[in-house]
Amino acid sequence: MATEPNQRLTIAEYLALERASEMKHEYLDGEMFAMTGASRNHNLISGNVFSSLHSQVRGRRCEAYHGDMRVRTGDDLFTYPDVVVVCGAPQLDDTELDTLLNPMLLVEVLSKSTESYDCGPKLSHYRTTPSLSTILLIAQNRIHVERWDRQADGRWLVEEIEDIGRTLDLPAIGCTLALADVYDRVFET
Repeated sequence: MATEPNQRLTIAEYLALERASEMKHEYLDGEMFAMTGASRNHNLISGNVFSSLHSQVRGRRCEAYHGDMRVRTGDDLFTYPDVVVVCGAPQLDDTELDTLLNPMLLVEVLSKSTESYDCGPKLSHYRTTPSLSTILLIAQNRIHVERWDRQADGRWLVEEIEDIGRTLDLPAIGCTLALADVYDRVFET
C-alpha cells in the first residue's frame, strides 16, 4: 500500500496556522517546526539583552522586540529570534503587522538542543537578510558570544568574545552591550 507524500504548506497556509496557534513554530521549505520552551539562563540572558537594548533605543527611531516578533529572512525562513532590533521604519510582511522583514540586529541565545542548528543552517538563513548588519550568538552555559558583522563589501566578519569586562559597540543601531549586563545573575544559584 502506497503512503501519501508529506504535504508541504505554502507560506500563506503556515501564517494562517501560526496566527491561530498557541505555540510558536518556525517555517522553512513548506514545513513547520514547533519551538520549545527555554531554561532559566536562556530567559535571563535574552531578558538582559532586550532590557539593555530597549532602554538605549527608547525615544529614537528604533524598536527592540523580545522573542515574539516573527522575522522572515531573505530566503524565506520564518523564525522568532530571542531579540530583534530595527531602526527606521519597520517593514512588515502584510497587514497583520507581525512578520518583520528588515531587522538590523538579531540575537540568539544558544541551548544544547538548538546550538548546532542556530550556529549552522539558521545562521546561514539569517545572513541572507539584506538589512541585517549584526548577529549575536550567546552561550548560556559559559561566557561566550559569537558576533557576526556584515562588512561594506557584503562579507561577514566573525569575532568570539569571552571577556566578561568587554562592552560591544553596535554602531548600526547606535547601542552598546556590556557582557557583564548580558550575563547578570546567570551563574548565580
